Amino acid sequence: MDKYQTFEYDVIVVGAGGAGLRAAIEASAGGAKTALVCKSLLGKAHTVMAEGGVAAALHNVDTRDDWKVHFRDTMKGGKFLNQWRMAQLHAQEAPDRVRELEEWGAVFDRTKDGRMLQRNFGGHTYPRLAHVGDRTGLEMIRTLQDKGVHAGIDVHMECTIRSILKDGERVAGCFGYQRESGRFVVFRAKSVVLATGGIGRCWEITSNSWEYTADGHAMAMWAGADLIDMEFVQFHPTGMVWPPSVKGTLITEGVRGEGGVLLNSEGERFMFDNVPEMFQGDYAETQEEATQWVQEVIAGKQATVRRPPELLTRDVVARAIRKEVRAGRGSPHGGVFLDIASRRSAEEIKKKLPSMYHQFKELADVDITTDPMEVGPTCHYMMGGIRVDPETQQSTMPGLFAAGESAGGMHGSNRLGGNSLSDLLVFGKRAGEHAAKYASETNSIGEINADEVQRVAGESLKPFDDSDGENPYTVHEELRTVMQNLVGIVRTDEDLRSALGEFEELRERAAKVKVDGNIQFNPGWHLALDLKNMLDISEAVTRAALERTESRGGHTREDHPGSDDEWGKVNNIVRQTDSGIGVFREPLSEMPDELRQLLNSE
Repeated sequence: MDKYQTFEYDVIVVGAGGAGLRAAIEASAGGAKTALVCKSLLGKAHTVMAEGGVAAALHNVDTRDDWKVHFRDTMKGGKFLNQWRMAQLHAQEAPDRVRELEEWGAVFDRTKDGRMLQRNFGGHTYPRLAHVGDRTGLEMIRTLQDKGVHAGIDVHMECTIRSILKDGERVAGCFGYQRESGRFVVFRAKSVVLATGGIGRCWEITSNSWEYTADGHAMAMWAGADLIDMEFVQFHPTGMVWPPSVKGTLITEGVRGEGGVLLNSEGERFMFDNVPEMFQGDYAETQEEATQWVQEVIAGKQATVRRPPELLTRDVVARAIRKEVRAGRGSPHGGVFLDIASRRSAEEIKKKLPSMYHQFKELADVDITTDPMEVGPTCHYMMGGIRVDPETQQSTMPGLFAAGESAGGMHGSNRLGGNSLSDLLVFGKRAGEHAAKYASETNSIGEINADEVQRVAGESLKPFDDSDGENPYTVHEELRTVMQNLVGIVRTDEDLRSALGEFEELRERAAKVKVDGNIQFNPGWHLALDLKNMLDISEAVTRAALERTESRGGHTREDHPGSDDEWGKVNNIVRQTDSGIGVFREPLSEMPDELRQLLNSE
């Protein structure tokens, strides 16, 4: 072990997005010696891409809002498959976490009387998203970084963690490598928090950046922890579709929250024809009613009419866009049109949506103050993840915690926009707090298994030894194509089984990939290692999707188009077994009567 660089802490937080930063801040505040390990540079976090706002029932714009309405919206959006206690804690604690962020220096947009301004978002009954134009995530990361750095937390940048190290059945630390030098690193710790984000790089069209290669999901599963709800992947309805170099780049839901409308090639607002039965009565039925809503929002009034159907939940909108394109009513480049120019003045658009204005101007040569945007679904967010205890965020493995997108359960089958940012604040805090508590109650750091470290190190170096292997980029592109075509926004039994067959071949090829050059900052080598994560988690998603023979939220089965009441009572649990990746059903925990009554109230 003396040949590996070794560090020792009470708590290791893997991932430096919003969840990781918030966890590290809380662990450090709890007296734990804490380190933050991030795959990229500090500040290069996917939280920055969350543009529209952070959801919390502050009731600054509409006094009718409270945590009970937020809880009901979250459960309804998740098609009642959410872990109810997580949804409850999230709704109750989000306002305090957002106000805390403001106290730490976050500068939110303001109402005329100086309170945090809130905007409308899909699935939310009232305007609930506190925001900073369309750069909310960036402001949150800036604030959390400042707080974390001043707290004296150690930061290890450009370091990829490859394996959770165990002492028996508890955490002993983690093992990884420095991306710049290739040098292996051992982190010894009493507890580990995984905040590694999502899995979007498994798909061809995604809003996710290069870091999202399923690291945390895979490491937790390999270590013996349970995963939950892995079939539920969110395809955000509005990604850029042109030019090809930026296909999938996110267009914030804030465009629709500020009054933007979706049009097909015939100029029709097709969302009026796509309101599911469970949402009928919540959304405008006529263009006149929808127009009145926009006028009231622009005037800064509490809306007296129902919100437009463009603000339905993301799963509904994404499927509606796909339907228009398949019916031949799509835009020239395979999407539909998102129009804000006819609803807002150029001055208002530039003020409310500055990033969107510059993004389209610079990347697509489109002026959104005069012309519509071409948009289409893009793989965006993973509802499934590491199964955690709602109170502590501890996984089924002692000493291993998770928060943010790498943790599952909070969002059920579909996440509401804005809930991700409040989720990472609420449960990032809880994960850090309880990881520190676990560390303080643990007498000593577990022993590191040197043979296990040697095994992982040897596997990591193997791509340099395979002289006849193929390029890892080729294997990765084929995996992404398989996932896009066979495990995408709509699925069938035949497609899912075909995907499983493809994974077997891809796994054999991935085991023999070859990388050239040396170990110093070698992107090909990094991808060669990430292939194992993505292949295993792609299989986990596919097996869970094959098992769930119904359509619900982010999981749509063309051969099982309706929702099944019996499936609405169980979660799919994924775990590594001796014979491979297995899927097991477990019933939902019983919800208290007082919360159940909230779901039936309006």
